[in-house]
Amino acid sequence: MAGLRVLLVFTVLLGVVYPLGVWLVSRVPGLESHAEGSVITVNGQAVGSALIGIDPVPADPAHDPYFHTRPSASASTPLGQGNPDTSGGSNKGAFNPDLVATIQARKAEIAQREGVPESAVPADAVTASASGVDPDISVAYADLQIARVARDTGLSEQTVRRLVQANTSGDGIGLPGVNVVKLNLAVQAAGAHSDRG
Repeated sequence: MAGLRVLLVFTVLLGVVYPLGVWLVSRVPGLESHAEGSVITVNGQAVGSALIGIDPVPADPAHDPYFHTRPSASASTPLGQGNPDTSGGSNKGAFNPDLVATIQARKAEIAQREGVPESAVPADAVTASASGVDPDISVAYADLQIARVARDTGLSEQTVRRLVQANTSGDGIGLPGVNVVKLNLAVQAAGAHSDRG
């Protein structure tokens, strides 16, 4: 009989009280957005999540008006778009020949895309995050992309630099980072991409 009482008490506590308590905490103002996936809306339409970075694919790579996220281990090409349905890292060690070759290919592609020497490409531009859908990049990687985004959107570099600064925060581990989803939306709202779809 004592075992049955313990079972009933824990069933009520862990099956009803605890889930209800978690749900109630998620309704606290300021926490609700996080509990609902941090959905970003524009004109009442959901356009993405502040927690999921999906690398934008330009229709014309020669005129690339977007800031790019970190690469994804799930992409089929070094800088291809990853699949957010299968988030995760490659689980390859730092000296794995395939990983080293992929990082070198990424570095060469990014250097060519941005018109800089390979030595100017920051580490987070060529290494995938553990999730593969990290929404933030370093300030250095964002700075590297400013000239190209300004050129391909028609915005001034000063305007694009201000947008980068406005979307830089110390979220996460406290290091400054730039949320690419929010930044691309801010660039679009500043009048860019209007003739590119």
